[in-house]
Amino acid sequence: MTTTTKYVIKYKLNGERRFEFAQLHSNSVDEAKQALAKIHDASDEITDINVSKAL
Repeated sequence: MTTTTKYVIKYKLNGERRFEFAQLHSNSVDEAKQALAKIHDASDEITDINVSKAL
């Protein structure tokens, strides 16, 4: 069983600042991109991704 940690993903969606919480294995930007791709349309522009542990 792999463990996950709750992270906050700060990013821009089509130029608008947003944030989401996600259970991830690490704080990698690639893993965060995959999580965001699941909840947004493929046509959405996701930029400026920053991942940190949730408090």
